Amino acid sequence: MANASKFGKVAVLLGGKSAEREVSLDSGQAVLDALLRSGVNAEAFDPQDRSVIELVHYDRAFIVLHGRGGEDGQIQGVLEWLNIPYTGTGVQGSAIGMDKVKTKQVWQGSELPTAPYRIVSQATDLSEVIATLGLPLIIKPVHEGSSVGMSKVERAEDLEGAILKAIQHDAVVMAEKWITGREFTISFLNGQPLPVIRLQPPADVAFYDYETKYNRNDVQYGIPCGLTDAEEKKLQDLCLRAFQAVGASGWGRIDAMQDEQGNFWLLEVNTVPGMTSHSLVPKAAQAVGYSFDALCVAILQQTLTAVAH
Repeated sequence: MANASKFGKVAVLLGGKSAEREVSLDSGQAVLDALLRSGVNAEAFDPQDRSVIELVHYDRAFIVLHGRGGEDGQIQGVLEWLNIPYTGTGVQGSAIGMDKVKTKQVWQGSELPTAPYRIVSQATDLSEVIATLGLPLIIKPVHEGSSVGMSKVERAEDLEGAILKAIQHDAVVMAEKWITGREFTISFLNGQPLPVIRLQPPADVAFYDYETKYNRNDVQYGIPCGLTDAEEKKLQDLCLRAFQAVGASGWGRIDAMQDEQGNFWLLEVNTVPGMTSHSLVPKAAQAVGYSFDALCVAILQQTLTAVAH
């Protein structure tokens, strides 16, 4: 790439210390390799191994840190303080997006459809939760990504165990109404929605969990997604409003469901999505002509024009 020098020296932030460290290392290596192939002067930077103060030696940062510390506004705040341009969403949008409950509250306040939920703990009256939300339920740690610590609960007697499992990952846990229907994911590049992908996990798994996301090769990714053109446009518009409502920008991903009555429900936002061989943003970008290398350069390009977050 002839003009790659305009980026200067780029830190590809990867690894970190969250539960998603291994995925981040894979994603970050893929991004680093793509930038190097494109002629960008890029280096891996793992904040677990190095002081973030050393980032002053770089001109910009490509954030591929998943989970806490990288996706929740912390590293974005460091980069703002050091006056280093970076990819993706700013401090506030990252903090909201990493908190599933705050995200839902913003969406509810914006009159956007999201599945009913309750914050739960070992002290919660579980029979009342079931009476309110019904069964099945999905139990989620509020501040984790990549489906870490999540469980589908179909029987009342399994609810307490699922909460205990989630508490191992996060002090705050939520129960969410299970939406039966089709799952979709909507990626964003330069703040605009890419083609919708339908996710079809194999029949032997309850939902699109960590193992299915990263270690299996039998998930079906539907592009085209099977919606009518009008439905796909409706879903893209809904997700764009949801993306903007939480303050997300640049690139990212929103997961959504369509129930058996045809209604769309927003699940969560991902402000630093995976960039591995199994990941969804590269698949969506490829559908509109972006190679993986071109996608990485396009994301980095945002740091040249980004105003202060």
